[in-house]
Amino acid sequence: MFSYLREPTPRGVGDVGVAFTDRRGGVSVGGFRSLNFGRTDVDELAALRTNMSLLRARLGIAPLQTVHQVHGTMIRHIDRVDDLQGPEGWLGDLVPGGAPVPVADSIVCTLPDVPLAIRVADCVPVVLADVHAGVIGAAHAGRVGLLTRVLQATVDAMASRGATSLEAWVGPHICGRCYEVPDDMAAQAYRALPALRARSRWHTASLDLGAGTQAVLEAAGVRVHRVDPCTLEHPDTLFSHRGSRGRAGRQIGLIWRDGSTS
Repeated sequence: MFSYLREPTPRGVGDVGVAFTDRRGGVSVGGFRSLNFGRTDVDELAALRTNMSLLRARLGIAPLQTVHQVHGTMIRHIDRVDDLQGPEGWLGDLVPGGAPVPVADSIVCTLPDVPLAIRVADCVPVVLADVHAGVIGAAHAGRVGLLTRVLQATVDAMASRGATSLEAWVGPHICGRCYEVPDDMAAQAYRALPALRARSRWHTASLDLGAGTQAVLEAAGVRVHRVDPCTLEHPDTLFSHRGSRGRAGRQIGLIWRDGSTS
């Protein structure tokens, strides 16, 4: 169920939980086997609901807060109870009477006991926290997001809510050995963010999204934890958009702040 799990432990203030799911332990079938949280327009609704129930029961968490990701820099802010989606909000208007999922590529939250989730299959899921300030965030950082500064926007939004000592966890994504891109795309990316420079296993131009993510976060003063196996290299345990030629399910990066001791 998890490629990485860090559950909250009491510290005198609300600690954070961090999880990056894998594709094991759910009930979806076919190309979405088995713990799929995305492609909600294609996968069976009953399977998606069961997958979410299994995850929430395992972690003992409230309904997840999600966004409809578009490779942009918009941020969804959650500062009040009225800002929350309902239990099936992550399914959007696929559920009769449901509201569309908010469009954004980042979420920043100041409420306790509210899990934030980013859905990915090759892009980089990044979750962030300042435990003592009581601010958490989650961001979707693919090539476009990194170059349009979605991570800097997320850090700035968290700082505006009192965060001064941020740490981040970088989850599974396609690695620099596997993310082959055209030469002109690579050259443009290298100019904008030199840390992206890499060579693929085929000795062609590629992008190292993990290194680029780490460089951006560290330049912003964020302490970085890399827990990021390559999605393409682990098809039995991780979904990969490129590996499945666009027909992959989605794993999630998840962060929540335990409010029991805050």
